[in-house]
Amino acid sequence: MKVDVEDLKKSFQALYHATPLLVKSPGRINIIGEHTDYNNGFVMPAAIDKAIYIGVSKREDEEVHLFAKDYGQSHQVNLHELKVTEKGWPNYILGVTDQLLKRGYQISGFNLYIDGDVPLGAGLSSSAAVECATAYALDQLFSLSISKLDTALIAQKAEHVFAGVSCGIMDQFASVFGKKDHAILLDCRSLEYHYVPLKLDGYKLVLLNTNVKHSLADSAYNERRAQCEQGVAWIKEQHPQVNSLRDADLEMLDQCIREKDADVYEKCKFVVSENIRLIQAAEYLKDGNLAALGKLMFETHDGLSNKYKVSCKELDFLVEKVKQTDTVLGARMMGGGFGGCTINIVKNEAVDDLITSITASYSKEFELNLDAYIVTTASGTSQVV
Repeated sequence: MKVDVEDLKKSFQALYHATPLLVKSPGRINIIGEHTDYNNGFVMPAAIDKAIYIGVSKREDEEVHLFAKDYGQSHQVNLHELKVTEKGWPNYILGVTDQLLKRGYQISGFNLYIDGDVPLGAGLSSSAAVECATAYALDQLFSLSISKLDTALIAQKAEHVFAGVSCGIMDQFASVFGKKDHAILLDCRSLEYHYVPLKLDGYKLVLLNTNVKHSLADSAYNERRAQCEQGVAWIKEQHPQVNSLRDADLEMLDQCIREKDADVYEKCKFVVSENIRLIQAAEYLKDGNLAALGKLMFETHDGLSNKYKVSCKELDFLVEKVKQTDTVLGARMMGGGFGGCTINIVKNEAVDDLITSITASYSKEFELNLDAYIVTTASGTSQVV
């Protein structure tokens, strides 16, 4: 359901008896470049037309009053007694507030109302959107003059400290820096970036949500990080200049890892190959070659499933199904793995039929509902006028 801004304003005024300053911050997709972020590699996210909306107003005291429409819950705390709460959702807001105070920004108490249409748990980074919206709303409310990059970094640090998730920078960066009709080619090491045109003439981006999240996800993530670090350590013995897989090439992997550990070799090879694919993908997009991009997406999924081993039967089923039709140029699992969404490039006139048929097939195979979202690219965090 799209957020009705006028309803949000009225609800805010009824609750807090004040007129809100309104901002929105989008969720994101990642076109290609998975598990490369924590290896200092490249990613290619894009902000989407599903966002978190936040209304804020100043208070005369040191209280922070929050309300989340989705949960029908409120939360109050003193500005100088911020702590993690078991409710969950306030932590993203309180974490940002905590970061602002730690950085010496002058703020007082405030009222905040949150609504949104980013599907929760679908891997579209609703948490990053909440953090970025909060940081930007407080920046505007208190005239703090925070740069866009610092907004993303404050939001990332909030997730580390208050939400306890050691995420990379991609989600927050995409939420803040998103640009309509473009993806962002982001260097996760230097944070240099440039916009790549994402022209989908005749095609749509369709996300298929498995509605599963397997418990393997966290332990597998930590294990993959450790394997990548082990690979780098072995390469570094012979190539001291290599500090991450970003610095490595396939020849180095063959020379330094292959004989030592086949499993570590496969994981490292996927990451190095994915960085190569991403640079190719950027060139294809500049040329408007969606078909070539689609082939790379299928290759990425194959690598994530068979080499990096972070897929699951539900994700593989969805990708294999669309592979059988000529109306889908490319598809892959998106995100950390073991659940969440696949991202698909689908011919406009085939979208409805594809969603209908694959929803039925998926339900029959797994006795689960499949959710489909048609998304378009959007601009980043902004004030709602």
